[in-house]
Amino acid sequence: MQIHDKNYIDGKWTASSGTQRIPVTNPATDEVIAEVTAGTSVDVDTAVAAARAAFPAWSATPASERADYLAAIAGKIAERSEELARTISSEMGCPISVARAVQTPLPINSFAEAANIVREYEFEGEHRGSTVVREPFGVLGAITPWNYPLHQIALKVAYGLAAGNTVVVKPSEVTPLCAITLTEIVDEVGLPPGVFNIVFGTGAEVGEAIAGHDDVDVVSFTGSTRAGKRVSEVAARNVKKVSLELGGKSPNVVLDDADLAAVVPASVQMMMMNSGQTCTALTRMIVPRDKVAEVEALAKATADALPVGDPTDDGTAVGPLSSRAQQKRVLGFIKTGIDEGARLVTGGATDVDAPGAFVRPTVFSDVTEDMTIHQEEIFGPVLSIVAYDSEEEAVRIANNTDYGLAGAVWGSPERAEKIARRIRAGQVQVNAGAFNPNAPFGGYKQSGLGREAGEYGLEEFLEVKSIQR
Repeated sequence: MQIHDKNYIDGKWTASSGTQRIPVTNPATDEVIAEVTAGTSVDVDTAVAAARAAFPAWSATPASERADYLAAIAGKIAERSEELARTISSEMGCPISVARAVQTPLPINSFAEAANIVREYEFEGEHRGSTVVREPFGVLGAITPWNYPLHQIALKVAYGLAAGNTVVVKPSEVTPLCAITLTEIVDEVGLPPGVFNIVFGTGAEVGEAIAGHDDVDVVSFTGSTRAGKRVSEVAARNVKKVSLELGGKSPNVVLDDADLAAVVPASVQMMMMNSGQTCTALTRMIVPRDKVAEVEALAKATADALPVGDPTDDGTAVGPLSSRAQQKRVLGFIKTGIDEGARLVTGGATDVDAPGAFVRPTVFSDVTEDMTIHQEEIFGPVLSIVAYDSEEEAVRIANNTDYGLAGAVWGSPERAEKIARRIRAGQVQVNAGAFNPNAPFGGYKQSGLGREAGEYGLEEFLEVKSIQR
């Protein structure tokens, strides 16, 4: 079993001041595969001081040189992509096929794309008689989740460094192992000491210390809306900028002219990817009332056919949830759905005494807008089918949650485009529109503040200054 008792601060692995060890558990087997020492606020102070000291030189480093470092990191991730895919699969249960296709290519893209963008980005220009300069904030605190653990670190670190900030990262305590590998890569590439720092630990200790630190200038957080609100509260004490990528309850509107035989299976498969532990998962399928029976049959057949099991098996489509705690949470939502009157089409029952944090792909129908499973993010393989009687009602249902992260519309292109423009969400897929990892990513309402990825992601980490002469 791997035991890791160091943080990476000021260009070297440094013994943690903490004494508590956090177990890292393979959720498919319940086996503890590693232990990581939990850092403390003292470690955060040391890391922030290193980042603060490194900032003047790093921010003055030409953008082309910063880009070279980022491109080198992308290359090293690619070299170790199979190792990273297996690490991510073992620590959070993602099927190895998904880890290879999604979990590792996305961070490679983020570092490479940040390098490409910053080489060409105009940090200075004229605007209505003033010179407008974009410059880095200073120290970026990055607090990241477990569902796409390497990708979410990369989105913050790559663009934060490209902009000229130095960074202090707190990875999820559930998935620290891929972050250790990334740090090894950063060290190998030779980033100047203090530019990249990482402190392992819990949100209550390390996350709060980063969010509230007087010398952290901007915080970027990805996680639940509840935790995001707490980050905002803590960060507000010294009025630092906060970027939040939070929860979702994304609608999937199926119009009456959509090809159900193609749309429903594709939608169910997308929603169940990563065991439904995706903030943009299309968890509410909103369908014409006279099509409900047909949609139910197609959804049930698709969900029942998804191979569930060992995430190391190339044929597995749905692995375990990330932890036993997450399994308990999701099963609680399923019970609530049944208790509130939703009809279970398939799934639901799970043997919690069997090894692994598994939950069967689950489909509900007869879901109404007042139900908990319609309103709250479940973060598991649970789909709700909701009926509508008119396009106007479909739009209202789609927008009737506290969230606004993503959505989808299926139907004839012109009609689907019109509906997509009425959905209050940060990104909306029309028909088979593929996910674009370089498009601005973020949400409306309680799904967050700010945008990640691409040029918008770079500008999230840049201040704006006007100079008058």
